[in-house]
Amino acid sequence: MSKKTVLLTGFEPFNKETINPAWEAVRALDGWSEEGFTVAARQLPCVFVLANEVMARAIEELNPSIVIAVGQAGGRCDLSVERVAINIDDAPILDNQQQQLVDQAVVEGGPAAYFSTLPVKAIARELRAAGLPASVSQTAGTFVCNHVFYGLMHVAAERMERGGVAPMRAGFIHIPYLPRQAAAHPGAPSMALADMVEGLRVAVRTALEVESDVRYAGGATH
Repeated sequence: MSKKTVLLTGFEPFNKETINPAWEAVRALDGWSEEGFTVAARQLPCVFVLANEVMARAIEELNPSIVIAVGQAGGRCDLSVERVAINIDDAPILDNQQQQLVDQAVVEGGPAAYFSTLPVKAIARELRAAGLPASVSQTAGTFVCNHVFYGLMHVAAERMERGGVAPMRAGFIHIPYLPRQAAAHPGAPSMALADMVEGLRVAVRTALEVESDVRYAGGATH
C-alpha cells in the first residue's frame, strides 16, 4: 500500500521580520516519514492571492491526504489550532507586495466560512498531553494566514464536489514567535523551535489517527 502524503506549508518572513517560525518549523519536517505517511514541506509567499495560487499548485502536484498550513501569530503564547476560516480580507498591515486588502472577499461568492476538517480538539489535547501549550482558536485573523486557510478549505471543498480524488483533510495552526524574535518585542511570548517542530509532529500523527474529533469544552468568551 502506498504511503499517504502530508503537506505542510509555512510562510516566508513578513512585516520586517527576518525569519518566520512557521517556515523554520515546517521545513525541519520536510521528508519526515513514518509507516504509512511521508511529509512534504512548501513555503508560501506572504502575499494575498499569490499564496493561494502556490498552495493550489502544491496540492495539485502532491495530491496530499492531509494539509496543515502553519503561520506566525506574534503575541500568542501557544500552538493555536484554528477552527474556522472566514471569507474576508481586512489587512492591518501590508503584505510582501505592499498590498493592503480591506473588506474584500477571499473568494467572491464563496461561503461565509469554512470549518477545519482536522480533529482540532484532539490535536490540542494531544499537544497538551505532550507538554506543549496549546488551544483551539476561534479566529485566524483577517490577514494572509486566514486568506490561505480559507483558500485551502475552498480547494478541499471543490475537490470533494468534483470527485475522482481521495478526500483531503485540511486546516491551519498558528505558532508563536521564536525567542530571537520576542527579544525585539519586549513582553511578547515565544516558543523554542524544537517545541514547535515536535508540536507539528504530534499534530500530523493525530490528524492521521483520529477520524472523529473528541468532544470537550474548548470554546472562548472573547
